[in-house]
Amino acid sequence: MLKFSAPCIFGLEGLCANEFKFLGLKNVEAHNGKVTFEGDFSDMAKANINSRYAERIQILLAEFEAVSFEELFEGVKSVAWEDFIGVNDAFPVKGRCLSSKLMSVPDCQKIIKKAVVTRLSEKYMLPWLEESGPLHQIQFLIMNDKVSVMLDTSGAGLHKRGYRADSNDAPIKETLAAAMVDLSRVRANHFVTDPMCGSGTILIEAAMKALNIAPGLNRYFACEHWNCVPKDVFETARENARQKIRHDATFRATGYDIDDSALAIAKKNAEIAGVADRITFANRDIKDFELEDGFQTIITNPPYGERLLDVKSAERLYAVMGEHFKRIKGKSYTVISPDDDFEKIFGRKADKRRKLYNGTLKCELYMYFK
Repeated sequence: MLKFSAPCIFGLEGLCANEFKFLGLKNVEAHNGKVTFEGDFSDMAKANINSRYAERIQILLAEFEAVSFEELFEGVKSVAWEDFIGVNDAFPVKGRCLSSKLMSVPDCQKIIKKAVVTRLSEKYMLPWLEESGPLHQIQFLIMNDKVSVMLDTSGAGLHKRGYRADSNDAPIKETLAAAMVDLSRVRANHFVTDPMCGSGTILIEAAMKALNIAPGLNRYFACEHWNCVPKDVFETARENARQKIRHDATFRATGYDIDDSALAIAKKNAEIAGVADRITFANRDIKDFELEDGFQTIITNPPYGERLLDVKSAERLYAVMGEHFKRIKGKSYTVISPDDDFEKIFGRKADKRRKLYNGTLKCELYMYFK
């Protein structure tokens, strides 16, 4: 049984933990900025392919206290690296140090690398290691003198689904967009609109959620090249995910923007994601936005001061949104913004708020549904 760590955006720990429990993973626990679980290589494949909210899946190999380089060396050297890293495999090291006696990242990298090399050289009885084989990225975190040593299984971050061939300026991260969709309670029969859709990420994530398309279904992961991972685990996990796609879903969406080049990118991204037939894109200014008949879920990430617009322009935009996003039965609105005055400018208090991070920017998710 292996222990895994899945770092995630601050504020998404609960969503990520619930997702893992729903996938049937064992001993799921939410922590600050990450979720841990236990399982085997099949569970590793399942988590990589199906997680909408985790940033990556790491094997958590060791946790120990260290206040000296000697303690760090011995702690890392005690890990059974030979169970994962072959005689020719590459194993670079990177990590972070926070609030600890060991605060030099380059020095800690060197010590950890030396410890792994020493262990593997002894096990393989070789004076030097070639490191020409598949990548095994070693990651470490030293926080409050506690060392965590991980082996990354994902490669590119899990937010890189593979459908975003291109993007406009300051696109929202796919994992954050997926969280906004989930918190808006999007279902298989919903009609979703993003009146400032940019490159279409929110709508694409909504469509994938509604149709139950696994976000990692059409990409590959670093650990698929590892000799220690059985060749069939990813094939099996992908086939299981394909069988769960909801082709019967009646979901549809519309996306509007004033930038034709962004709309062209959005259409292309939707095609790559396999959801182009569910989403209609058109050029329309927010001031011309009109609600449609029936139930409608509006989810949007408007440009704001620290992203694309100056603060005054962003605030004028919020006021226009407040005029058009009317309190009507069957309509719900989800807006992410870092502006503390958003509700005042928008014109009414949110029915629910949730703190999230868009990159390093602290934001609030404002939800209106009553």
